[in-house]
Amino acid sequence: MKKGIMTGMNFGLTSGVITTLGMMVGLHAGTQSTLAVVGGILTIAVADSMSDALGIHVTKEAENTLSTAELWLATVVTFVTKFFMACSFVVPVLIFELDIAIVVSVIWGLLVLTIISYKLARSKQENPVQVIGEHLGIAVLVIVLTHYLGEWIAKVFA
Repeated sequence: MKKGIMTGMNFGLTSGVITTLGMMVGLHAGTQSTLAVVGGILTIAVADSMSDALGIHVTKEAENTLSTAELWLATVVTFVTKFFMACSFVVPVLIFELDIAIVVSVIWGLLVLTIISYKLARSKQENPVQVIGEHLGIAVLVIVLTHYLGEWIAKVFA
């Protein structure tokens, strides 16, 4: 059962951070709208969590590496973990002005990724600095690209 739980948690947390931050930063850059950002977060929380859970289910089913019980556990844990991870980004948006909320959310997301990456590196007896750097590098790339994409969309379609 541990394999199913770890699969779902690691995937759900990582995807929840990357997808939600990318969407938030892009919508913020393109709209400056709290409504759009909150709507995007909640949409990600439901639709993308379900999509990712099914994706994990089908992938692990095809790999045939988990028992049926572990497979379903990974599916459910992926959905629940991603759902709550995505929803956690609503809190800063409700508490702070949107510009500040985006910064707080980026810090929160990068902190979560750092912790996940550290635990993963330690469990595999790999260099934590290298694993953390790789994962944060990808996250920062997503954040930067979606910011500029949001600005471009605002210029072209506004």
